[in-house]
Amino acid sequence: MTTTRVILNFPWTSSEKLKGDFFQDTGVTDAVMKIARKELREDKTIREQSLEQLREWLQKNGDVENVRTDDLFLLRFLRTKKFSVPMAQQMILKNLNFRKVFTHLIHTLDFMSPSVLKLLNGGYIFPSPIRDKHGRRVIVGFANHFNPTEHNSSDMARLHFITYETLMEDPENQICGLVHIGDFKGISTAHVACWNPTDFLRIMKWGEQSIPMRNKEVHLVNVPSTVKYIIEAAKSMVSKKMKERLQVHVTVPDLCRKVDPACLPKELGGTMPMAEMIELWKMELAAKRNLVLSSSNMRILSDRGIVSRNGTDRNNNSNSLGMETITGSFRKLEVD
Repeated sequence: MTTTRVILNFPWTSSEKLKGDFFQDTGVTDAVMKIARKELREDKTIREQSLEQLREWLQKNGDVENVRTDDLFLLRFLRTKKFSVPMAQQMILKNLNFRKVFTHLIHTLDFMSPSVLKLLNGGYIFPSPIRDKHGRRVIVGFANHFNPTEHNSSDMARLHFITYETLMEDPENQICGLVHIGDFKGISTAHVACWNPTDFLRIMKWGEQSIPMRNKEVHLVNVPSTVKYIIEAAKSMVSKKMKERLQVHVTVPDLCRKVDPACLPKELGGTMPMAEMIELWKMELAAKRNLVLSSSNMRILSDRGIVSRNGTDRNNNSNSLGMETITGSFRKLEVD
């Protein structure tokens, strides 16, 4: 396996000297920090003050326990919320509640779990080691690499969550954000049927509010007409901003006109084989494995502090209209 082709930093950072104390303080280069200042309003003063406020809040909050208080963990929330401390606090609570509600799906966040590792090795979802021109990691997913006769919705959810948790242990990813690629070629009714409609609805509705990531672009390709009902239903659950960032492409060449092929696996028009990307990703997973596993000790004891978007639904429960939309879409898929 050759690693000289891997670009885990910006294309221009190869000629840029790391800034000594600056790099040690932030974990990123000056080029990345310029993005943080421009897009997130982040500087040393704001960062230190916000971290201090979050730690003090967590120390006094009797509704949570064992929450990580290291800089890198707290900064993923602050950066996602552009250093609004109240919004970061809400996202921490929602993240803990998400973990609690979906324990049956995202238990044992260990990529070495046999069923998860098998799904990973099969190429269901993994990030490219090559960043795009904006410094963003590109997450690639192949629907037909998920075998519904061998895996269930928990295997799928765990691998997704492990992928996101591991990527968020990197400050560059927190700042620059992520691009998502989904190839739906070969998807069938069995892929969708492995999900309980209620779980699907809640994950789509809560995920954006609960998982601290800067999702910059979402690209779908080879989407069959039978699945478009599910995609439309899912779009009804996310924010206007996310809807605008979603693009559906008819063919792989169409996708490559919007996403730099250098970031894609060979199987999607790039040059590096998928198997090589997965092996490199497994090295990253192994390096961050203990950190990801340690997060399982975090707990929310009460959800009384969670405020929903409309201020009335404290527990963020799904409404009946949304449930009917999703359930109807699932039924439509089965009929077609």
